Amino acid sequence: MLDSLGSLRSLTAGPWIYPVVATSILLDVFLPVLPSGFLVITAATAAATATAATPGMPSLLPLLLCAATASVLGDFLAYRLARRGGARLDRAIARSKRLSLAQERLGTALTRGGGLLVVLARFAPAGRSVVSLGAGAAKRRVEEFLPWSALAGVTWASYSVGLGWLGGQWLGATWFSAGVSTLALFLAGGLAAYLIRRPAAAPAPAS
Repeated sequence: MLDSLGSLRSLTAGPWIYPVVATSILLDVFLPVLPSGFLVITAATAAATATAATPGMPSLLPLLLCAATASVLGDFLAYRLARRGGARLDRAIARSKRLSLAQERLGTALTRGGGLLVVLARFAPAGRSVVSLGAGAAKRRVEEFLPWSALAGVTWASYSVGLGWLGGQWLGATWFSAGVSTLALFLAGGLAAYLIRRPAAAPAPAS
């Protein structure tokens, strides 16, 4: 256990952890295989048991701000690139049933002010990519998309950092603790994916 504690802390010690976490989150909108959630949780797990005797450990508030900011910037970058993508991107989306459906549902949700879809998609596997690119390709206005993206980024970052902190408090700064917290993040992603894919309820017939 001590070896695990030492290796986890040595991995996350130093100010470099913040740019690494930010870069991973920023890029995983284009490369969803990047372990950004695991990095956030691992850093938060180490921060949960940091003391004056363990200098260089990440702090929770800077980690939260770093993760949330990088998430929103990544979403906005994907949105802007898709908005300027032109006919080639439109054809690529038209060939993808998943992207086409997401674009249609996102447009309806944002028009009705129901951007909860954007928040849910931040947790679902590759959902962030689909929604950010779909919003840009659908030419949604930035004021329709960006506030929901900011809420999604803050919610995801708070949940991830909170999981890591709780795991570190309960199980210590160990790889087992980080793994359990990451599993909880995956479970939330599975639930979000289910809610997104669930067919919308049909409107009640007029009496």
